[in-house]
Amino acid sequence: MCGIVGIFLKDAKLEPELGSMLASMLCVMTDRGPDSAGFAIYGAGDAEHVKFSLRAAEGFDFQGLAHSLSLTSGGTPRVTVRATHAVLEVPAAHASEVRAALARHPDVALVGAGTRMEVFKEVGLPSAVATRFDLGTMRGTHGIGHTRMATESAVTTAGAHPFSTGDDQCLVHNGSLSNHNALRRALTREGIAFATENDSEVAAGYLTWRMKQGASLGAALEAGLKDLDGFFTFVVGTESGFGVLRDPIACKPAVMAETDRYVAFGSEYRALVDLPGIAKAKVFEPEPATVYFWDRAA
Repeated sequence: MCGIVGIFLKDAKLEPELGSMLASMLCVMTDRGPDSAGFAIYGAGDAEHVKFSLRAAEGFDFQGLAHSLSLTSGGTPRVTVRATHAVLEVPAAHASEVRAALARHPDVALVGAGTRMEVFKEVGLPSAVATRFDLGTMRGTHGIGHTRMATESAVTTAGAHPFSTGDDQCLVHNGSLSNHNALRRALTREGIAFATENDSEVAAGYLTWRMKQGASLGAALEAGLKDLDGFFTFVVGTESGFGVLRDPIACKPAVMAETDRYVAFGSEYRALVDLPGIAKAKVFEPEPATVYFWDRAA
């Protein structure tokens, strides 16, 4: 049992409040997942730069790492440190070189990359994780979050959600996949790498593989209805959008609310009750085996 939340803002006036809204939703889901928590925020960014979300041990010298990458990245990258994580921003023209250089640092984990996406996750109560990374002060257009109750793998930071499915894309999952070990072996043969035993990372890897074959995210999610065996609700984030998919029998609880200012998702309605205007929102349960998606570009 885990808790997942997400919010997509239609009204730009709410953007300064995105972090505080998401933090409130995340913390309400504590009893669904007290082991670890994580979130992705889609904030400011531009096509000329790539943000690398990095994780390392407490006290790691991220500033020193940025300085060591100065030649690779065409200048010292901009770095924002938040506890055990940092966001490294480099010119897009040098992103491939920086990614290769980061791979030579085994003490640093790359947890996400993109023009706007920033990913943070850690072991501990959701309230502690939100405070540690100062989620309440973050701003942006949309975000997703997860509180984990580990069932199929160890309680580790690496096993916490979200899991990235590609540049500016990530996924959080509530449920359990029964065929994840066989699927992991098959995807490994296709060149998809995994860092944990978490079944949710397999789902993320599956979407990555499908999209490398040319499928859209929506088509990849729909293909997952056939290939992913088990119970699941996915909430996904992209550079410009936010989507939801439940398994064909909708085993796990899910509720959504939509107003003219936002669309929000929660594993339970209580995650949504503090949102502005919730009393007048259209509240509904997403249908099984149906891809829902909202996009800023639409």
